[in-house]
Amino acid sequence: MKIKKTIAITLAVGVIGAMGVAYAATAKTPAEVAASVTGKTATQVTEERGQGKTYGTIAKEAGKLDEFKAQMLEQKKAILDQRVKDGKLTQEQADTIYNNIKNNQATCEGTGSARIGKQGGAGLGQGSGYGNGQGCGIGGEARGKGNGQGFGRGR
Repeated sequence: MKIKKTIAITLAVGVIGAMGVAYAATAKTPAEVAASVTGKTATQVTEERGQGKTYGTIAKEAGKLDEFKAQMLEQKKAILDQRVKDGKLTQEQADTIYNNIKNNQATCEGTGSARIGKQGGAGLGQGSGYGNGQGCGIGGEARGKGNGQGFGRGR
């Protein structure tokens, strides 16, 4: 009986681990999303970002803002879903953040001025590792900066 339990637990952990790896393999950075919708390379997009353009502006200039917003919303939804599964957010918190992002996108011009992730404490930006982002976090300073709940993927 103990062997069956051990095998069942091992299989469950393996499946959960594989799901995390599968998610990490499909998650894209904003630069990767902008590159995919504009036909540019991630390096080109990153260089433009370094010159002060937002990823949304880059997509807008290519006539692909709506595609960029849709893919970013999909990415953020997947991140929020994973955070709920991991017990880092309640479903209610995730729904509130998701709805704020979705509502913000209705008037989004690609400038990045709303900073909905910072305002909502979602920390949906890039960090030094999954769940280990710097900046925009819950309980940060007035501007939403400080160590917080990061959703970033390390590089």
